[in-house]
Amino acid sequence: MVLFKIIKSLKFKFLVFCFVFYLLPFSFYLYAQDSAKINALSKQIIEAKSDKDLYSAFEELMDLYFSRATIKSEGGIPLPAGKENKYNELADFLNSLIKKKKTLEPAINYYIALTRYYQLKYLEETQEWDEYFSNGNTYRDQITQSAQKAIDVTTTKDTAYLYARLILWRFHRDQQDAFEEPALADLMRAALEYSQVSPDLIPLKDAADQLLSYGEKGKAKELYSSYVNKLVTQDIKDEELASIASGFYKEGNLELSQLVYDIYIEKISKTYPKEKLIPFLIDIAKQYSEGLKDTIYAENIFKRIEEIGGKDAFDQELMYLRAFNLEKSKEYSQALNIYMDLIQRFPQGAHLEEATYKAGIFFTYILRDLKSGENYFEELMNKKSSSPYAISSLYQLGLLSQWEGDLIKAKEYYNKLLDEAKEKFQETVNLAKERLKEIEGTKPLEYNLKTFLDASLKEENKVFDMSKVDLTSSPYRLKKDQEVDIGSSAYLGETGCMQVEPQYLWSGDLGANKPSLQQHAFNTTYTEPGTKVINLVVVSPSGIIDRNIDLIDVD
Repeated sequence: MVLFKIIKSLKFKFLVFCFVFYLLPFSFYLYAQDSAKINALSKQIIEAKSDKDLYSAFEELMDLYFSRATIKSEGGIPLPAGKENKYNELADFLNSLIKKKKTLEPAINYYIALTRYYQLKYLEETQEWDEYFSNGNTYRDQITQSAQKAIDVTTTKDTAYLYARLILWRFHRDQQDAFEEPALADLMRAALEYSQVSPDLIPLKDAADQLLSYGEKGKAKELYSSYVNKLVTQDIKDEELASIASGFYKEGNLELSQLVYDIYIEKISKTYPKEKLIPFLIDIAKQYSEGLKDTIYAENIFKRIEEIGGKDAFDQELMYLRAFNLEKSKEYSQALNIYMDLIQRFPQGAHLEEATYKAGIFFTYILRDLKSGENYFEELMNKKSSSPYAISSLYQLGLLSQWEGDLIKAKEYYNKLLDEAKEKFQETVNLAKERLKEIEGTKPLEYNLKTFLDASLKEENKVFDMSKVDLTSSPYRLKKDQEVDIGSSAYLGETGCMQVEPQYLWSGDLGANKPSLQQHAFNTTYTEPGTKVINLVVVSPSGIIDRNIDLIDVD
């Protein structure tokens, strides 16, 4: 037994020896490779003739010392990469470069600040609290001191100046300290002055990108505008400008893409015939409609298309896309107008029933026009073939009759729904059965639902205009049994005392889930196709705050 253990131990040691024997040359090879790269980049940095070459070499150098995501997460936090992140070694190496060429000092100081900034982020992300608390203050001092050193020996025409201002603002923003606002003002001043004197546009875009990632949309747009205006002065051909706009779109930088597209559209509008211009504008509108990326910008393009080509420029699918965008932007009145045009122009179209049903919903619950809403529901009810929209229309007609107190008529609609639905449309069938139980048991409408109908339809409740309660869903178009997230937010105003805990009265097509009064958000699924209408009334101890609706489309 002892002999067996000795042999086993010797085997293990032999395996370890073999592993180390073969691995060491490979490790030395990798080390030699990195050393060669570092030496080559050091030479590039020292001999760089332009800022572009200099900062490109610095970025490559940083990537050798620590791993960063190809697409950086918000705030530029690098992905965790264990011991690959050699922040201290990089800081030491950067300090050694200053001795080799004094003129590199501003750029090197900026990168020292950036290294320590990334290091703090990394320690927070990986929760390495020992180093974070023992050395964190030292790293913070190095961030501010190194950035300030770069600022002190440069001017607003220098790249290092702008980058140093940028890292200072990011640092103070993350800290949420008293220096955040002054740092932002200094950054904007530096960036705008830089845009006037420097031919290099990359730092300006970098600053705008960071502002946008932190939610400073207005400031980012200001810098993007400067960037685009500078870009246009470089005598770029129209095709290149379109390619640049498309490139920014693919990167996900919609703000910048829109600015470039706007300038491009303005230029070609003066020379392109409408037969060539309209298809191009349609492509842009479709781009921004896809996945509801920016429905407001898409509508701006749709308006340009209508100005140039009139309503005839829209085929059935394009008209439906425009109405759908407006609906999801909560521009219900505008969406209604387009849906009504769609119904009139394409009476046999593929979207006729959906457009008719939505017109009924908008008239009823947005414009408080019951008569017009009921007319659209009756159009669908009178169709010979049963569809989700005809069945839902019967439910709406029964519901409105029940709310108005005409229980005989309400029962007729509900029973007709059950006859026509047969074994299908079980979600709507179940709702109709609940209403029939209320009628047959001489009970009032379910409380949440009645409260919504009262808030939406009574003349004295016009004050509830959906401006104080927001209601959104994601996604808005889904397959059967696909989960959808539904969320709300309410503007409660200043209470002057303890925070009010509102109640959320959900009703309508809620699918598989039934949220409680305390839930401001929930997820659910649907088993049947059609347009699902989510109702919400938010109430506080003092009464109704507001109400809202949202529409989800299930294919």
